[in-house]
Amino acid sequence: MDKQFAIQQAAKITGLTVHTLRYYEKIGLLDGVARNEQGYRQYSESDLAWIEFLIRLRETGMTISDMKGFSDLRSEGISTVRARRHMLEAHQEKIELQMRALEENLESIKRKIDYYKTLE
Repeated sequence: MDKQFAIQQAAKITGLTVHTLRYYEKIGLLDGVARNEQGYRQYSESDLAWIEFLIRLRETGMTISDMKGFSDLRSEGISTVRARRHMLEAHQEKIELQMRALEENLESIKRKIDYYKTLE
């Protein structure tokens, strides 16, 4: 059986706040988090893996709305794999464009630094 984690433990492991974990559950990003006999949330290792993936989506600029759409598709099961793949491919494309723009900006900054070095 999966190890179970209280919400405070899950927050510490994921780096999210307890408030954010509750919010993610409230809006449907976290579906089916178990509860113990006292009604406290019990996160499984698979819940934590899903949260880590959500964090990666968020940190790479996916909107909460798009994350919700992805999560809803995931909840529908295997029949939505193609739609989920298409969503991730579109997101990947956006990230790659952002990375190219960042690389170009970084090169411009490096050139400016090199120029300033010649003036010292």
